[in-house]
Amino acid sequence: MAGTLGIFGICLLFAWVHMSSGTTVNIPDKVYKIARGDKAVIPCVFTPSKSITSVTWTADPDVKDDPEINVAGYFTPTNKVTVYQKYKGRANVVVDMVKGTANLELLSTTNADTRDYECKVQDPEDELGLLSDKASLVVLVAPSPPICNIVGKTEYFENIQLTCRSEEGTPTPSYKWESYNVNNVLRPLPLKATDQNGALSLVNISMDTSGYYICTSTNEIKSAKCNVTLRVNPPSMNMASTAGIIGGVVGMAVLVGIIICCCCYCRRRREKAEEYPMETPEDEEFTDKDPEGREDDRDIHVNSEEERRLKSADRRDPPDDRSERSYDRRSDYNDRRDHYTDRRDDRSDRTERNDRDDRHDRERYDDRRDRYDDRRDHYDDRRDRYDDRRDRYSDRYDSRDRPPSVPPNKPKEPRN
Repeated sequence: MAGTLGIFGICLLFAWVHMSSGTTVNIPDKVYKIARGDKAVIPCVFTPSKSITSVTWTADPDVKDDPEINVAGYFTPTNKVTVYQKYKGRANVVVDMVKGTANLELLSTTNADTRDYECKVQDPEDELGLLSDKASLVVLVAPSPPICNIVGKTEYFENIQLTCRSEEGTPTPSYKWESYNVNNVLRPLPLKATDQNGALSLVNISMDTSGYYICTSTNEIKSAKCNVTLRVNPPSMNMASTAGIIGGVVGMAVLVGIIICCCCYCRRRREKAEEYPMETPEDEEFTDKDPEGREDDRDIHVNSEEERRLKSADRRDPPDDRSERSYDRRSDYNDRRDHYTDRRDDRSDRTERNDRDDRHDRERYDDRRDRYDDRRDHYDDRRDRYDDRRDRYSDRYDSRDRPPSVPPNKPKEPRN
C-alpha cells in the first residue's frame, strides 16, 4: 500500500514539473468594459517559446451552435498579422514574442462587439500546457436623454403616474425621481409615492403635490435627466368639460332663439294677412281715353250728371259686396291656416310663395290706386274745361242784353 502511494506521488510531481516548464496563456481580467465608440484593448500573456507557430484571436458567434468567428492572428515564420474580413479595418493584434504578449485592439466599438473573445497559442512541442484563455468584452452605451410623461388626470384626489424611460443604454439604466416645490426647493417624495423602474406613482394628489419632478437615468458610463412640471387643478378647472358645457348652453340658446324668431315671424304674417285683406277685382276695366270731338253744353252736362250718379251708386253698392268678400276671405284664410298646420314641413316654400303673392297683390293695389288718381285728374281736367266753356257762354249771353256801344266818331244829334 505504501509503495503504491509513493508511485502515485512521484507521477504527480513529474506532471507538475512538466506543466510548469510548458506554455501557458492567460488573460488578466475576465471582463473588460468600454464605452461605445471608444478603442478596446484585451491583453493576452503567454509563455515565450521558440516553438510557437501562431497566436490567434477568435470571437463567439451570434448563434450558439454556429462556428466561432476569426478576428485576427499572428503567424511565424513570416511574423505577419492577418485581420479577417469581418473585422478588417477595425481590429489589430500587437504581438511581442520575446515578452510573450499578443494584445487585441478593436476600434470604434459598437453594441455588436459585446461578446466573449479567446486568445489561442499554437505550440506543436507542448501538448500539456494551457494554450488558450477567454474574456468578455462589454460595450457600454450611455443612457439617451429620458422622456418624461404624466399619465392620468391632474385633478384633486386622482391617482397619476410620472413615467421616465431612456430609449437606449447598456447596461440597462436605473432611474431615480426627485421632487421640488414651486419655490424650486428639494423635498421628500409624498408618503404614499412609489418609485419603481422609472414609474413614480402618486396617490390622492392635491395642491401640495404640485411642483417640479426630475428623473435621472444612470448606468456605469454616465447619466441623463428629464423634468416635468406637475400642476394639480380643482375639478372645476377642467377646461375640456367647461368648454363642452359652454358649447352646449350656447347651442341651446341659439336653437331657442331660432324657434322664437320663427314663431314671431309666423305671428306677424298672420296679423298682416288679417289686417290687410286684398281681393282682385273681377270684371273691372279702366280707360284713360279722352272724349273725341266736341259736344254741346247740354250733352256734356248730362254726361257729367250721369257719371256722378254712377259713381255715387258705385260708392253705395260695394260695402255689402266687400263685407261678403271679406267674410269669404277670412273663411278662406282659416282654411289655409289649418292647411299650413298640417304641412309644416313645407313651410319655407309656402312662405316664399306667400311673399311673392303679397308683393304681387301690393303692386296691383298700387296700380289700381294710380289708375284711380289718373281718372280723378282726368275728370278734374274735364271739369275745368267745362267751367271755361260755361264762362265763355255766359259772357256771350251778357253781351246780347247790353245796348250796342256808340262809336266815338259818331256825330252828335242836333239839339232842338
